[in-house]
Amino acid sequence: MELFEMTAASLSEKLRKKECSAVEITRSALTQIEKKEEQIGSFVTVCEERALKKAEEVDKKIAAGEQLSPLAGIPVGVKDNICTEGTLTTCSSKMLYNFVPPYNATVVDKLENADAVIIGKCNMDEFAMGSSCETSYFKKTKNPWNPDYVPGGSSGGSASCVSAGEAVLALGSDTGGSIRLPASYCGVVGLKPTYGSVSRYGLVAFASSLDQIGPLGRSVEDVANLYAVICGRDPMDATSAVREYGAFGSQISRSVKGLRIGIPKEYFGDGVDPEIKSAVMNSIDMLVKEGAETVSVSLPSTDYALSAYYIISSAEASSNLARFDGVKYGYRAEGYANLTDMYEKTRSEGFGDEVKRRIMLGTFVLSSGFYDAYYKRAKQMQQKIAQEYAEAFSQCDLILTPTSPSTAFQIGERTDDPLKMYAADICTVTVNIAGLPAISVPCGTASNGLPIGLQMIGPKFSEQLLFNAAGCFENLCGGFGVAPAMRG
Repeated sequence: MELFEMTAASLSEKLRKKECSAVEITRSALTQIEKKEEQIGSFVTVCEERALKKAEEVDKKIAAGEQLSPLAGIPVGVKDNICTEGTLTTCSSKMLYNFVPPYNATVVDKLENADAVIIGKCNMDEFAMGSSCETSYFKKTKNPWNPDYVPGGSSGGSASCVSAGEAVLALGSDTGGSIRLPASYCGVVGLKPTYGSVSRYGLVAFASSLDQIGPLGRSVEDVANLYAVICGRDPMDATSAVREYGAFGSQISRSVKGLRIGIPKEYFGDGVDPEIKSAVMNSIDMLVKEGAETVSVSLPSTDYALSAYYIISSAEASSNLARFDGVKYGYRAEGYANLTDMYEKTRSEGFGDEVKRRIMLGTFVLSSGFYDAYYKRAKQMQQKIAQEYAEAFSQCDLILTPTSPSTAFQIGERTDDPLKMYAADICTVTVNIAGLPAISVPCGTASNGLPIGLQMIGPKFSEQLLFNAAGCFENLCGGFGVAPAMRG
């Protein structure tokens, strides 16, 4: 097995035993990028010089006998809406095609302090708006399991680089499923943390009340170890929670004995592919054999979740993206007559169709005469969905659902039908609306050879419980690792 195919935990062990070096691990990933990047398109920017310099620093620390983090020397991809000092952060948009931040996001500082090796900035849907990684200004990212299919979005580059072996771990952001959906499509593990458990300082905002940075990896333990590094209170983020966090990765029990698993009927209806439904129910049966028990629960407002999500997220996007006007940084149109004309031309030329669509929707629902009819009612629905989850968790410990109603779809299949594209998020948006944690783990493959994802949802700050249950299931099914076509 090549170094780029191994888990972070295995590589960390090899580093401790001095069976390989951080530079060798980094070069293995860079070589894989060289071989596969043209085919897959995971990165907007590859940080080869920065990565090798950091790897050399790690090797010096190992030689000096220093105690290192489990992430030391591990190649990590970072979604391109997370600020990196001195390195392009484009949000995969023409609007920020030349933006080099003067500071790091808090999560990037934490990665650096843990001696992780940032290997590149990952492609994404423009400003995180999309479910397929097709709205990027720069390129379309492909699914490593089959390049004719999408990797999911908006964190498509983050999931595909892990699945393709171009990075061992990655950071994404999740506003309505943007970590879990690509994790499901690409056969990797992805965690959407509890809202407020990971700092959003330095994350270019899409919808501030829903956005959450989270980890992706090829094993539950790796994802838990990365989460342990990035979580925690940050004075630079007023929404970050004040609480103590555990070590997570080292505390995974991998036991589900006595665990009450809630099965919501709304997530197993007509819109879910029969193969997906069968794979998820088989996964639940496996957990029951390990000592878990199932409980029927109901989340009746699920049918309204997509509508509420797109109203709330678009309203917040219209406000957050108002700052991109060509005045201080980023793209500026040429040949304008006055300031207003510059604003109009810059935003018309700088934003893609999907971003414009959501800005227009958000501006409409916030406008006079429509605020009460749309935005206010969506916020009321948000409260109702949160209450329904609270009632469900009074009967169970975790809720299990499909991550997506289908496997990955073909590139170009849904680009002309926004509503069909939005439907891909139906199983994931309620988690963001309620601010809950959820993890997607691979649970099989469909007849088309593409991965299927199982979603586990927990109460707020129940990440350790999610890691325990996901770790148990991973032991039972074996996990997936690097996509078959990408292996050395």
